[in-house]
Amino acid sequence: MEGINLDKEAEKIKEKVFTFTPLKIGEIKVRPVWFDSYGAKSSSIFIETPDVSVLCDPGCAGMQPGYPMAERYRALFRKKALETIIEFSKKADIVIITHYHYDHHVKPQEASIIYEDKKILMKNPNIFINNSQWERARLFFSQLSQIYEFNFEEILNEPEKIEIEDPVEKLKSKDLDFGDYTERRKELFKKGKKWFLKLKEKWLKSQWIKEFKKERFEIIFCDGKTFKFGDTEIKFTLPLFHGIEYDRIGWVVAFTLSYKGKKILYSSDLQGPQIEDYADWIIMENPDFLTVDGPPTYLFGYMMNRTNLNRAIKNMKRIIENVKSELIIYDHHLLRDKKWRERVKEVLDYAKGKKNLITSAEWLSIRPLIDLL
Repeated sequence: MEGINLDKEAEKIKEKVFTFTPLKIGEIKVRPVWFDSYGAKSSSIFIETPDVSVLCDPGCAGMQPGYPMAERYRALFRKKALETIIEFSKKADIVIITHYHYDHHVKPQEASIIYEDKKILMKNPNIFINNSQWERARLFFSQLSQIYEFNFEEILNEPEKIEIEDPVEKLKSKDLDFGDYTERRKELFKKGKKWFLKLKEKWLKSQWIKEFKKERFEIIFCDGKTFKFGDTEIKFTLPLFHGIEYDRIGWVVAFTLSYKGKKILYSSDLQGPQIEDYADWIIMENPDFLTVDGPPTYLFGYMMNRTNLNRAIKNMKRIIENVKSELIIYDHHLLRDKKWRERVKEVLDYAKGKKNLITSAEWLSIRPLIDLL
């Protein structure tokens, strides 16, 4: 950290974001708002078409204690991230929340302005959600009720009587052979199945939050839905695992945004992607611009093993080979690790001469903060 003035670095990054010339994909304009490569946990982009402006995942969190930066600077970079997100929210018609982690949404009591006068397209908080995100979602709506003075109970319903299938059963990845790890994986799948069924029982017995509209905002659950705004189409996936099959972290939704034959894809938190089916989906969509979160290599040896890191590497190489996007943003979880370049070297080397695979910081023509520390 010697020779680096982090106070100035934080201000420089924020200034770079606001002076950045938007990337144009046809008539779609894309701007990076904040990413982990800037020094705070986030994965937020701002998208404009002639029809609509969209702020995606307006959240930010301080880096983990193991990140090589003092606590006061972790707080400083998080503060700069929040200031940046708030400024972009003022220009947005739509806010998207792909899941209920605080690096993807800000609690209303901290910055309700982000959500005011917006159509909020957000992941369904009632199904395909783990316990911690279930609580965070309800805290989100509880805070909205306090700020905008409506009764939280009025947005609750009895659960819908629907069939909820195990999403792993639809994945072709469930049948893959991983050699010596295959038997261990079968054991983990059995435990995962029990975890899923227990969550399912909770979903079908607990009160649900319903979609609603107030004077200052509208809440719409977006899972598996397509929305049209003039010639702009935003198409959301059904819930996808936040990582590997039966990942306890829960589920997210990803989306594509299209306008007159051009398409961008935002993967949300697929952590690699580690699941082969999700890489297949990205390849099938074949976007003109792609932002994908890399694997959480800072958890390697703890919550990520070699098999799943290799899956993420192999899947990313397939994506690089098969999508037409010349620019791919590779960021988020990956940029929390000082050794990130070493751990995904195979991906970085494979992209050379094929695609411009870069971090969001490099998109701004600056070095990722983790590389400076």
